[in-house]
Amino acid sequence: MRSPVHSLLFCLGLFVLLAEASPVRSDTRDTIQKRSFLVPRVKNENFQGHNGPRQLLRAYRKYSMPVPQGLEETVARQTAQAKLKARRSNGTGVVKATPIRNDVEYVSPIKIGGQTVTVDFDTGSSDLWVFTSQLGRQAQAGHEIYDPARSKTFSMLRGNRFDISYGDGSGAAGNVGMDVVDIGGPTVTRQAIEMATVLSASFVEDTANNGLMGLAFSKLNTVKPQKQKTFFDNVMPSLAEPVFTADLKKAAVGAYEFGRVDPAKFVGQMTYVPVNTSNGFWQFSSESFSVNGGTPQPGQAGGQAIADTGTTIILANPVTVKGYYAAVPGAVNDQQQGGFTFPCATQLPDLALDIGGQYMARVKGSDINFAQVSDTMCFGALQATTSNVQVYGDVMFKTQFVAFNGGNHSLGFAEHADVQARPTKLGQQQQQQQGTGEAQPLRGMVNESSAGPARAASLVLVGAVPALAVILGWYI
Repeated sequence: MRSPVHSLLFCLGLFVLLAEASPVRSDTRDTIQKRSFLVPRVKNENFQGHNGPRQLLRAYRKYSMPVPQGLEETVARQTAQAKLKARRSNGTGVVKATPIRNDVEYVSPIKIGGQTVTVDFDTGSSDLWVFTSQLGRQAQAGHEIYDPARSKTFSMLRGNRFDISYGDGSGAAGNVGMDVVDIGGPTVTRQAIEMATVLSASFVEDTANNGLMGLAFSKLNTVKPQKQKTFFDNVMPSLAEPVFTADLKKAAVGAYEFGRVDPAKFVGQMTYVPVNTSNGFWQFSSESFSVNGGTPQPGQAGGQAIADTGTTIILANPVTVKGYYAAVPGAVNDQQQGGFTFPCATQLPDLALDIGGQYMARVKGSDINFAQVSDTMCFGALQATTSNVQVYGDVMFKTQFVAFNGGNHSLGFAEHADVQARPTKLGQQQQQQQGTGEAQPLRGMVNESSAGPARAASLVLVGAVPALAVILGWYI
């Protein structure tokens, strides 16, 4: 018959074995394999300040929306004046760049085949296209160029081409190849690179624009005959979470982070809403608005909106736009400027936009004061859409921290926080990432990664207690 001491020693041995069981090692392996990484934005050294009418025109063209005649004429007049000024200033008659095009304030560096190219991250498109050595010298001037001949990992995707066009006929087209893409973390070894051989003048003149990293859904990709996956779709299996976040604050470089939702970047509880992927965009319902914290007002029944980091301004339904500017003294729909303007000295009220019927995303009034168009009048960053879709661009992201979840097709919204002021805690992260809508994100991972083995061990130990009690009872 076994003594109580022998029984106790035997059970303690089993206890240790259970605590060191394979689930802990498996969790550790997953932590090593799955990663998250951050891509900082950098200041565009050529930034000349925002141009309201120009940004509005670009937004309309991107989504092939009808363009009001007054807006077309305004931008054409500005372009002609800028070119004339450039000719006079350089004395050569050659226009190297149109200053009003340099209004993309922040861009992000990526590496393609080991070559650094600075591009604009765009959640409203699905192509990764860049300026290449296949362009003429004049088109290359002032741009960062990707040269496939300098890459040891490049391979041609023969028989495939891309063609991106906008409502005015401008766009980019060219050949397609495969190469390694690294944006600061896990790499994609075979990513489709769309190499421009033809570009419209508007792209060539914009020396800040060396290409585009599309982060919408792959069904929007323009490569033919075979559509190609976006970088996000390709890198998703390597991420600790199938998610990326846009932390795009005002007057700060900000960052895109892939693989986790950092709870130190936002305040309160993040609200998640389902995404309608039928058109390939990060699209969601948005039917109401409020002004200066007031009661929500109906906007457009059945209204849909797109979260688009590649568009600077906000295009909302006309009811929302008129309702907002009705609260702004001196605001007018200026046909000569192509949109709503107001006295620059006016203190604008905050705007809140409905996100999926579950959250009101605040946009600061100071951010809606977008650009000066005369000595006394300014152009609004809130303008009316001319189609049935709304586009919520960078102006919204200045206040809102947004998570794009590719695993369950959801968007998470919360207001920005001071990163240094809020410690990162695992329990806090788990609570905040649960969301409030039907579409729930997968769990956060970076804090779990650092505390993963200890947490897993605690689960094993807790699970071992009932078994230990049974064993002790049987032996004793």
